[in-house]
Amino acid sequence: MWRRRRLRIATIAALIAMPLFAGGWLWLRDSSLVAVRQVHVTGAHGAEARAIDAALRSSAHGMTTLQVNRSALRAAVASYPVVRDLQISTSFPHGLSIRVLEQPAVAVLMVAATKTAVAADGVVLGPGLASGSLPVLAGVSLPAPGQRLHDVTLRNAVAVLGAAPPALAKQVTRAYSSTKGLTLTMHSGLLAYFGDATRPHAKWLSLARVLADPSSAGASYVDVRLPERPAAGFAGGAAPALTSAEAEASPGATGGESTEALAERLSAAVPGGSAAGAQRSSSTTSGEPESEAEAKTEAESPTTGSGESSGAATTESGG
Repeated sequence: MWRRRRLRIATIAALIAMPLFAGGWLWLRDSSLVAVRQVHVTGAHGAEARAIDAALRSSAHGMTTLQVNRSALRAAVASYPVVRDLQISTSFPHGLSIRVLEQPAVAVLMVAATKTAVAADGVVLGPGLASGSLPVLAGVSLPAPGQRLHDVTLRNAVAVLGAAPPALAKQVTRAYSSTKGLTLTMHSGLLAYFGDATRPHAKWLSLARVLADPSSAGASYVDVRLPERPAAGFAGGAAPALTSAEAEASPGATGGESTEALAERLSAAVPGGSAAGAQRSSSTTSGEPESEAEAKTEAESPTTGSGESSGAATTESGG
């Protein structure tokens, strides 16, 4: 009987205490004792960084570290498409840390004289992030910031540009559709034929290996539509042959170098340009993807040519 009585007493005490504890928790959760007073925002960059920071700080006022309204914080930066997500953490009793996860611009969409930045997933980021260092895409319509590109070809182009190693991405000036499919123009005037958006990482790796190979110096284009069989084309004359020492030292022979390492080595050589720009034909310089002679030669034999560069790339002569 005594055990039963103790159990009843404990049950009654718990039933009485629960509302008291619940009320105390609700009072503490919304009290000034745990009010957010220090807001630390990181991860925002570019022209909109200050506005994003201010919007998050303003939204955080009135919250507590025991009741953070994550939906309100996300809504505060909904008008900034560059913000992909927020990572939120609290530091009891008054600290709130917000890390902004951005989706950087990978290209500039140009419609007539209007420019807007675009992310790798096709989301339009707005004109404020349209940097002159980004590759240019030509379009016929300009979606509003926050919307996605409607053109499948443009979406494929930004997807490929988004997969580029940083050192190589800096070298691209333009992306467009040609007879070879998706075509990229580099600072040196070199053309890179990607064809479509499939296997972008493999194609970038293939391009990096070809351009890091000494035998590709002076190439007017590199075809990586089949990344296992890249082809380097030359506007005039045959490609220079590799010496045995160069072949042993070439990336194609080792095969163990990463895309980033190859791209970093390439970035030191490409910005000044090789002889590629000078050797391109006048029709290529005027905006055409290649001369008629090159187009004919490539159509007949897109991945075969006069020689190979240590097994990494087939070299072609554009005539």
